[in-house]
Amino acid sequence: MRIIKQVSLFFIALLLPLSIVSYSQVVVERSDNKVVISGVAYYIHLVKKGETAYSVSRAYGIKVEDLVRENPPALYGLTEGQTLRIPITSVSEAKPEQVPQVAKKQRDEVNFIYHTLNPGETIYFLSKLYGVSENEIIQSNTGIDINKLPVGAEIAIPRRKFMSDRQKFEIPDKRYIYHKVQKGESLSSIAQFYGLSVRELRKENRDLRFPQTGDYLRIPGDKAIETPDLVTVKTDSLAAPVTDVVIAPVRPAGFTTFRKLSGSMNVAVLLPFYFRENAVRVEIDSSRMVRGKRVYKETRRPDDWIYPGSFDFVEMYEGILLAADTLRSLGLNININTYDIKSDTFELSRLIRSGKLDDMDLIIGPVYSHNLARVAAYARETGIPVVSPVPLYDNSVLTDSPNLFMTNSSLEVTQRALAKKISEYADNNFVFIHTDSLGTDKDVVRFKSLIINELTNWVPYDDIKFKEILFFSRSKFDNDSINRLGHAMSGQSGNVVIIASEDASVISETIMDVHGLSRKHNIKVFGYPILRDLENLDPRYYFDLDIQVYTPFWIDYTNEDVRQFNSDFRMKFMTQPSETSFAWQGYDITYFFLSGLALHGKEFIRTPCIHRPDLLHTEYDFVSKTSQDGFENHKLYLIHFKRDFEVIIMEENKSLQ
Repeated sequence: MRIIKQVSLFFIALLLPLSIVSYSQVVVERSDNKVVISGVAYYIHLVKKGETAYSVSRAYGIKVEDLVRENPPALYGLTEGQTLRIPITSVSEAKPEQVPQVAKKQRDEVNFIYHTLNPGETIYFLSKLYGVSENEIIQSNTGIDINKLPVGAEIAIPRRKFMSDRQKFEIPDKRYIYHKVQKGESLSSIAQFYGLSVRELRKENRDLRFPQTGDYLRIPGDKAIETPDLVTVKTDSLAAPVTDVVIAPVRPAGFTTFRKLSGSMNVAVLLPFYFRENAVRVEIDSSRMVRGKRVYKETRRPDDWIYPGSFDFVEMYEGILLAADTLRSLGLNININTYDIKSDTFELSRLIRSGKLDDMDLIIGPVYSHNLARVAAYARETGIPVVSPVPLYDNSVLTDSPNLFMTNSSLEVTQRALAKKISEYADNNFVFIHTDSLGTDKDVVRFKSLIINELTNWVPYDDIKFKEILFFSRSKFDNDSINRLGHAMSGQSGNVVIIASEDASVISETIMDVHGLSRKHNIKVFGYPILRDLENLDPRYYFDLDIQVYTPFWIDYTNEDVRQFNSDFRMKFMTQPSETSFAWQGYDITYFFLSGLALHGKEFIRTPCIHRPDLLHTEYDFVSKTSQDGFENHKLYLIHFKRDFEVIIMEENKSLQ
């Protein structure tokens, strides 16, 4: 259905009129090359530089739809050297219409951006690319039909209204008064007017200690209702019915300490170790050539060779083993049962049917969502806690799985934390960059709504300066990417660039463009946790841009426990784990859950927040939406890359309910 919609949009856009500033029309010559395919006679046309689907169809006197029907790749534009087949029976004998040359107009760089047309681009495409309406583009270019544009033509895009259209977002049902500070007013006089204490007013406006004329103050909702003479801001949305209320126990103020444990624990580790693949110790070496012929030679792999797919999980298992050793030294008896569970469900189903998991006190894994859901269903019946040790695409697997724990925060949790942090810059100009060209990506849509939501807590909706840019690679638009971003910046206020993508190439190119603009504009950059771990980006960009990023992990290498872990790891495994190694997760998961079970029993599974040991690289803050759902870790650290080349934790981030 989506494909049909896209194709329809393409044809609609292709037939819409558009004018340009100047162009030089490419004349298409009919081919004399004829062939018969399955009894049908065709002309075979070889595409030359600058030819478009429209210009070729006009040359042969056929419709664009007929051309694309016979040559589906033409839907996405023509490339030089491409061959097209044209049904001879459809070809008109009339001479193709000649398009008159248009004189070049004077360029107006102040009011317009000039876009160089690329193959396959339409008015609809350009309107989405630059964030302006199709009608605005049409009115900015007069006298020429878009269907006659060759590749390389220049099209005027209105600069004045670039990215200026305001979008509508759904925001929660609230009642606020936004008081605009007038000359001579103070916090005391405003508080007295609304029947508030200065303390109450400061609580609602924490970042505005000394309000200036023109600033906005947020008045509590109950006062908005009690003061009918004042204008209120009200938005409506459907509230989700509350089916269950979870009252969380009080979280310990300090770390849980213990020097002795007792009892016995059975642990099942379900990870993709790829035992069979690692057992293959020979490979075919075809790198050598003799007299132009490739030599295939069977060679034995080195003794320390590990199958690439299992490397991360071998390190995670090593972390599990070290945690088990630590807990054994405190008196806890631990039996670890290891199973090779990959993506397929066959081995997992057979394992569950065998009954080998029935006596387990804890299950770590599996890593794939469909297998995790299968184990969670089994755990719901048996009461065994199951821990997901790796990041998942979303948290939907937690629904109706009260014994399931996600140790890595989902994207939604990160988005909520980012939205709260971003709202601290409510008076800035926001530039939201994403790749959701169809507007159907639920993650992008949710993130926009969360940001707008938070911003409306600080400024009136109509005062929010929010612009969207659809990302396109430099390889497609050369320097236009940085030009589009530059036009979205404000020179009168600070700018907040939000990269709503986990694609490494999108993040890298955007960071480089922002870095180039940072000399002229005041810019802050926010993105998802993956931004911290990009390998193809010069670290200098992070520090130059003063980047802040949320991450679920932070390792303090000066900590005594961390030093001991690294020492033990080197001694046992003859290597040291990197900062992103799964070994840290393996250790923390095992230490947290087994010590929690040993100290608190089943109560720990129902209320994991009662246990707060000092871990190596994270601090679990598990939250459940309802008593029937599983738990998700909400702990995030805000990392700040300072311009003096120091990386620090900016603040403790509390649980985001």
